[in-house]
Amino acid sequence: MHVTLALGSPEIIMILIGLGLLLFGAEKLPKLARSAGAAKKEFMVGQAEADAAAAKAREDARLRAEAARADVMDNVSQNNADGTGANVPPPTPDKGTLSS
Repeated sequence: MHVTLALGSPEIIMILIGLGLLLFGAEKLPKLARSAGAAKKEFMVGQAEADAAAAKAREDARLRAEAARADVMDNVSQNNADGTGANVPPPTPDKGTLSS
């Protein structure tokens, strides 16, 4: 069995902390941890902003698709033949409209 496979998570974490102390010194480790925390916070804020923008884009796309599926006759004015603007009654079966 290989030696690195016998190490568990706590041992690996302690080795990394020890290497960090040797490489950076005890003074710089808190600064590094603070900057890592600030970077994580900035990343989370950016992710939240991206999620909000994506949700708005999805809602806008849904509204555009809903408007495209809307009945086209809802936007058509129904004027009679003499143009007075009186509503034309709906067609009746086998007879059409009154003006036809």
